[in-house]
This record gives sequence, C-alpha cells and structure tokens, in this order.
Amino acid sequence: MSIHRIKSVFISVYLAIAFVAAVHATWQTFQVSGNWLGAAISLWGVLAFFIYIFVGNTPRTTANLYGMIAVAAVGAMISLMAPAPVPHTVLPVVYAWGLGLGGALLYVFWYSRYGRGESETIAVGGHLPDFELEDADGKTVRSADFHGAPTLLMFYRGNWCPLCSAQVRELAAEYRALHERGVRVVLVSPQPHGHTRQMAARFDVPFQFLVDVDCRAARRLGIFAEGGTPLGLEVLGYDSDTVLPTVVITDAGGRIVFNDQTDNYRVRPEPETFFLAIDEAGIATR
Repeated sequence: MSIHRIKSVFISVYLAIAFVAAVHATWQTFQVSGNWLGAAISLWGVLAFFIYIFVGNTPRTTANLYGMIAVAAVGAMISLMAPAPVPHTVLPVVYAWGLGLGGALLYVFWYSRYGRGESETIAVGGHLPDFELEDADGKTVRSADFHGAPTLLMFYRGNWCPLCSAQVRELAAEYRALHERGVRVVLVSPQPHGHTRQMAARFDVPFQFLVDVDCRAARRLGIFAEGGTPLGLEVLGYDSDTVLPTVVITDAGGRIVFNDQTDNYRVRPEPETFFLAIDEAGIATR
C-alpha cells in the first residue's frame, strides 16, 4: 500500500471519528461538564480549521498551522486540569490528546507533506516532454499544441479539493494580467470529464480545462500520486489516484522557465509569483 493511500484512509477516517467525538464531547460538557470541556475545545479547534477550508474559499494556508495546534493544546491541557466528572472516565483525555492534539499534529506534520522529490522531467531549462491530455469533451490535446505562446499549466487534484478550487478561482480573477502578457492558461486534473466541465462552467474565462486520463501525463512528468484521493470519494466518480499539485510555465517554444512542486498541499504560490517568473524570463508576447 502506497503512503498516499495510507494518508487517504487516515484523513477520511480521522475526520469522521473526530466529528463524532466532538459532538459527544459537546453533549457531555452540557451534561456533566468537568474535563469534557477540554475535549470539546480541542476537537472543535481542529474541526473549525477544516470547516474554514471548505467554506472559506482560501487557496493556501500557513505551513504549520500554529493557531489550530495551540487551540488543540489548550483543550488538551484543560482536559487534564479540570475536575473529572463522576463516575470518572479517561475518555475526555483520550479525545483531547489523541484525536484533538494528536490528530492535529499528524495532519500538519505528516498528512499535509508529500515528501516528494523534485521531478527532473519538468526542471527549469528543459523542454516540456510529449504527453496527451483530453478536453472536457474527450478530444485529444497534445503538449506540442501549447507551442506558439507562453503557457501556464496548473495540475490540480480535482473539484473535491477546496484549496484547488480556490486556486483556480484566484487564477481566473487574474485573467487580465495573464492575457496582457499573452499567456495561455491550461488547467489539468485527472478527474472525470463531467467534473471538469462543471469546473469550467464556474468561470467565464478562456482557460483550457483538460483531463489527464488515468494520470498518464502525471506519470510521464513525475508528479503522480498513487492512491492520493481521500477514501470514499470514489462513490462520487473520482479515481483513487491523483496528481501532486504542480505549476509549470513554459515559453512559446516549450522551454520550462518556472515550476512549483510544492511539498505541502496547503502551501501554494500566489499569482504574483507567476507574474514575476514570466516577466523575469522575458517570455511575454504582448
């Protein structure tokens, strides 16, 4: 089993258990109080972050999430210091230290980090290799088709990833700045064609929304994440394999002038980084 698959199981199971435990701890806080309050604080401190991710439309976060960890730690300390209810139970401490603080630390310092090495296939100075994609209607698009204009390719995991969707939205908001530089924008995901059509319909911008069928391009470029989709999303039509979030910028001849191979799916470059790379490389055509 790949490390990505282990992580996909972890995040789905952890969030489900943490939510049930948070509801239980909250109910017990109102019933018997005591150190159940610490458990509730610790668990909801973690879950509040995930709620923010899903509804806050944010494309990135800080790497270490010290605020979330601090709240979880405070709750964990309260679970030890507050008087235990009668009859005594260690469950609030298990909730606070294991699921709250322990879960937060695992998420921040293990789950969020890919441990990926940089792919030499997309190294700056080299040329974008040949690979095939498909548009939302199933028509083949070759990487050679991107020649003739500077191109920004963003490989994203899919509609299911709130940070990916927010990053696409952020890039769409900067369409004029990219258009003024003559830059073509290509957004690539291994998700099904129908999901890609849904993503394209959200934004009124002339970007190319393409599908990496069976992650063939991701494998070719060395940015493949076997089993990287959270467990359970298969029922929504997503494949268990996905892509590591990656951005590549090429000049009109296909030479790579910039790449971002983030090692933390929550830490992503801002659009200003792309503009600076384009301007410094002198590849703008307008």
